[in-house]
Parts: sequence; structure tokens; C-alpha cells
Amino acid sequence: MMNALCRLIAYFTPPIRLANALQPLLLLGLRLFLASVFFKSGLTKIADWDTTLTLFTEEYHVPLLPPAVAAVMATCGELGLSSLLVAGLAGRFAATGLFILNAVAVISYPGLTEITRSYHYYWGTELMALMLFGPGLVSLDAWITHRCRTRR
Repeated sequence: MMNALCRLIAYFTPPIRLANALQPLLLLGLRLFLASVFFKSGLTKIADWDTTLTLFTEEYHVPLLPPAVAAVMATCGELGLSSLLVAGLAGRFAATGLFILNAVAVISYPGLTEITRSYHYYWGTELMALMLFGPGLVSLDAWITHRCRTRR
């Protein structure tokens, strides 16, 4: 029985090694994709600030915050946190911030259709993966950690 189990493990070792080797590229791709989504949203907000304020006043009902404050926080979060995500700097922090921003968008905007809501769920799941696994080896976080370890 143990012999068969060892052979089975040996059989699957090469594909597992390949998957492990590809993980940093997958995490980089995930970071770049999510950053693109949120950065473009932030650019849209600053492109027409009057419309953004109107939307936050009349459409989006962000709990506990005045509309102008919510608009500034959302825009700064989308632009700043997505920039951190691209660099992989404070990757888990950036992913957590965007996860919260995404969750607030789902909660505060009743006009989301089922399709747009599913996009938000999809992004939230991807952000959760980055929160759990971190930004990966192709990131400033990994480079800084490596530099700090080699200086000791």
C-alpha cells in the first residue's frame, strides 16, 4: 500500500513542481489585472470630478461617510492601492484595501446588475487570494525581504 502511494506521489511531483514554478507569474498577472481594473476606475472618477461627486451624492450610498469624503477616499484608494499592487509593495495591505473598497461598492450601490455584481465577486475572490498568498516572488515585497535577510 505504501509503495503504491509513494509511486503515485512520484508520478505527480513534476506537474506540482511546474505549478509551483509558475505561481509567481500567476500572482504577478493577477496583480496587474486587478490593478488595471481599479486604476481605470480611479482615472474615470478624476476625469469628471463633478459627475463623481454627483454619483456619490445621489447613487452610491456609502455608509457612515459624507459623499465628498467617500468620493475622495474611493478615488485615492483605487489609484494609490492599485499602484502599490502593480509594484508588489505592501501587497497584502493593497489587496486588503481594494477588497474593502470592492465590498463597500457592492454594499452601497443598489443599482448593480447581476452581471456587474458577479464581476465584483470575481475581483473580491482574486483580491482574497492575494491577501492570503501575498504578492509573490516577482514583487518589491519579496525583493525587500530578500535584501533584509542577506544583510543580517
